[in-house]
Amino acid sequence: MNAIANDTPDNATPAPAEGQAAQPAADARPPRQTGGRNGGQSDGRNGGERRPQRAAPNERPAGQAPARHHPVLDQLAALYPVLFGAEFLPLKRGIFEDLLAAHPDVLQKDSLKAALALHARSSRYLTVVASGLQRHDLAGQPVEALTPEQVHHALIEVFRRRGARSPEDLRPKLRQRILKAYEASGLSPDDYVQRVLGKDEEVNQLTRDALAEASARAAREDALLRAFEASGKSISEFADMYGLHILDANRSLERARARQAAKA
Repeated sequence: MNAIANDTPDNATPAPAEGQAAQPAADARPPRQTGGRNGGQSDGRNGGERRPQRAAPNERPAGQAPARHHPVLDQLAALYPVLFGAEFLPLKRGIFEDLLAAHPDVLQKDSLKAALALHARSSRYLTVVASGLQRHDLAGQPVEALTPEQVHHALIEVFRRRGARSPEDLRPKLRQRILKAYEASGLSPDDYVQRVLGKDEEVNQLTRDALAEASARAAREDALLRAFEASGKSISEFADMYGLHILDANRSLERARARQAAKA
């Protein structure tokens, strides 16, 4: 499933992301580590001196105006600063119709559609979707949850864009973010995999690795909970006995209890 297309507000015509032709998030390559010092490329002059790597087309240096900006977005930011202002929030499905109904004399159908398409494909909006926040209505109230696959594919797209301008291998960080998204989904590993896997096998493998790590950690925490309940010791004594920080021990035990409660 294409995260960007599915998170575009209803009836919004797809548009390229920040001046670049959009690529399906589910099929996007994971961030790779680029070769060369400082991520540069040699131009064969000055004794092999490296030229700075140019920014990816869909990104821009700090302080530079965006490649594409729609004036209706400024109107929306003024009307709904909680949704479109300095911070974004995921938008409910049907927000397009809601906006037209609320401002029939201010907003035009075609321009609003184009503006919302750009908004939904921006890196800032995708980052908020990747965080897993709920969708919000015009009043700024949470009204519905994002699906696990929408969160997952937005996360992949965000890291793909970051990787395009970074010499760092971001895959370990991406794997940890996928792990957290999976745990927040409340799904079983099999259900999560069925929902999120796409055509890109490298992305799929990162997902499988994250789920394997989550399963191994859950097994350790479940064993820790059994040991704690059998020990008869306080949490402080138990943490000290196992060489754990008390906060880490408590978090592990709470996660294990939550899993037990969910299975009950």
